[in-house]
Amino acid sequence: MKHFLKFLSCYLFATSLLIAQNFSSKDLSINTHVDGTLLIPNAINDAPLVILIAGSGPTDRNGNQSFMKNNMLKKLAESLANSGIASFRYDKRIVKQIRNKTIDKNIMFDDFVTDAKSVISYFKPKFETIVVAGHSQGSLVGLLALEDGISGFISLAGAGKTIDQILIEQISKTAPMFLEDSKRVLAVLKEGKTTKDFPAALTSIFKLDIQPFMSNWLQYSPTEIMENHNISSLIINGDKDLQVSVDEANLLYAAAQNGALLIVENMNHILVKIEGDELENMKSYNDSSLEIAQDVEKSIVSFIRNLK
Repeated sequence: MKHFLKFLSCYLFATSLLIAQNFSSKDLSINTHVDGTLLIPNAINDAPLVILIAGSGPTDRNGNQSFMKNNMLKKLAESLANSGIASFRYDKRIVKQIRNKTIDKNIMFDDFVTDAKSVISYFKPKFETIVVAGHSQGSLVGLLALEDGISGFISLAGAGKTIDQILIEQISKTAPMFLEDSKRVLAVLKEGKTTKDFPAALTSIFKLDIQPFMSNWLQYSPTEIMENHNISSLIINGDKDLQVSVDEANLLYAAAQNGALLIVENMNHILVKIEGDELENMKSYNDSSLEIAQDVEKSIVSFIRNLK
């Protein structure tokens, strides 16, 4: 009897997994820089595809970094797959370089755009409907990678201002004594130059070996790029986002020629609901048990199904 009950328990558990997971998963290598995971809904031959682009830092296909595991992108991809929408999410090229101990010190922001374009080119012949969805820094990457034949664009906690404007705002609040020095350094970087004259306290932002990357990044204005696209767009942000404010989402929405805006109450930067204080908010970045806000999944599904 014990053996039977144990077998029955295992059978029911396996069955529940099959019911909950209505998709297949396949790891793909797009090129030497891009490896990712494709989720395909079961029994749907013409499912639309969402290309998920990760945010800043060495972020992998699941939305994680070495000391930050929340599985944000994985959870979003799986929820979309269970709603009949395919997805491809991929490691940023720096992740692969770190794993292989072949870090390119000359990596540029444009390299991330190149990778996104490579992913788009790979899937365009295979899917009739493709939507590009970028999270945080990935929102700008996705905007820059858009091309003819893409059906829609989704910004998840994406900034509307240039990165130098954002840094100036952050420094003015957290370290105002370095504000003028920061403005001076950023002005040099905007000219495509580098400088060794910066406050030591801001080395993590302005150290010499990342200045070319920063210089490349701050050349792009998200709102200006958005204005040049007549693509169906969905801009999503949470009002408890500690990194990208609702104001940024409003800027993107105002610049969109064909856009929709969703501000999710109590949602933070990694798309989960936070009922408590800032400490709870920060802890969530390393908690993979939290669910993606349902408003996000529902709005994305509705947006994609209504694309023409």
